[in-house]
Amino acid sequence: MTDARAAARITAGLFLAHALGSAGAIAIATVAAIAGAELSGRTALAGLPGAAMQIGGAAAALLVGWLTERLGRRDGLALAAAIGAAGMIATVLAAVQGTFPWILIGLALAGSASAAVKFARFTAAEVQPRARRGRAVAIVVMGGTVGSVLGPMLVAPSGAWSAAAGWGELAGPFLASLLAFAGAAVTFAIFLRPEPRELAARLEAAGGQPSDLSPARPLRALLRDPGVVTAVVTLVLAQGVMVMVMGITSLHMHDHQHGLSAISAVFSGHTLGMFAFSLVSGWAADRFGRIRVLSVGGALLAIACLLAPLSPGFVPLFVALFLLGYGWNLCYVAGSALLSDHLSTAERSATQGATDLALGAVSALASLAGGVVFAASGFAVMSGAGAVLSVALLVVVARHAVRRPAFRAG
Repeated sequence: MTDARAAARITAGLFLAHALGSAGAIAIATVAAIAGAELSGRTALAGLPGAAMQIGGAAAALLVGWLTERLGRRDGLALAAAIGAAGMIATVLAAVQGTFPWILIGLALAGSASAAVKFARFTAAEVQPRARRGRAVAIVVMGGTVGSVLGPMLVAPSGAWSAAAGWGELAGPFLASLLAFAGAAVTFAIFLRPEPRELAARLEAAGGQPSDLSPARPLRALLRDPGVVTAVVTLVLAQGVMVMVMGITSLHMHDHQHGLSAISAVFSGHTLGMFAFSLVSGWAADRFGRIRVLSVGGALLAIACLLAPLSPGFVPLFVALFLLGYGWNLCYVAGSALLSDHLSTAERSATQGATDLALGAVSALASLAGGVVFAASGFAVMSGAGAVLSVALLVVVARHAVRRPAFRAG
């Protein structure tokens, strides 16, 4: 098998694993706020289950970086996804028994699977030359298109099945997520052959960028690299805005008498925006530059945050959540490609793992803060905070564009 065919096989496996993992994560996100409010008995704690998963994912991001460095990309990612599936066993049992603390523990462990499928985009980038990294990231992220459809579609029927079985409506979506994470683990183990790290080393030896072969820089030097700083800060801000608004929308709709089917449809639209147009985002990032794409993404996030609280109706929320998803996608694809551009092979696992740790941490904070602000001040104030953060993202991007206008990839 040629290296080009091997890279294509690996990318296909990463696409499939991301599809399965995102389906599981989206099914959880669709009902997490409802589970938090119902099982805890307090609306202010609605964001806690989502925060638990985000915290688990943040902690697991460093674990994934360590595992992929020590065991290789294939075994490290497969093991991390398997840990997430094991966590969902506890979550299902807790949902059946109505035990709120164990829901949090199970979802914290489930974050490991989420961290693995997120890290997969960096694995796709490293087996491709620099000029194709944006599209490689986009192909893997596009796997979430399948998840964006499959995840919400699983919620209502699995909930009905588990309710009929006497387990309660919430256990079904968690069980569906367990199966999805297990499938992702198996996919990593089967498709990531040959070992992606070895393939990347051959690619670099055959003519990769000189910077790819540079030794790892200390943290202080990385923090002085404008490309690294801009990539990490924009990824963190975009993630925080998206999670804060998305995470509490299900409860907002539930309070306005929308059923699970309507809530799932809005989440389908949101996740469609998050993933379906990833190839367009990747092509644009490679063709027009990472910074221009980040600017459009930040603007869409701000618009979505301003539209979301205008009406509790189905159509306005569908449109706002779709724009929120696509704005995030543009920032996620372009930011990930920008980060890969500025890292050597020796720096990737640790720095990318630390970046995903930051994304997980801000996601947990955003999920928790969303529930608290929503309970105290309402949906409009929470969305307004998201708009402010989106403007901050645009300021960071503008500063980088002024400093390095001639660097097309950045």
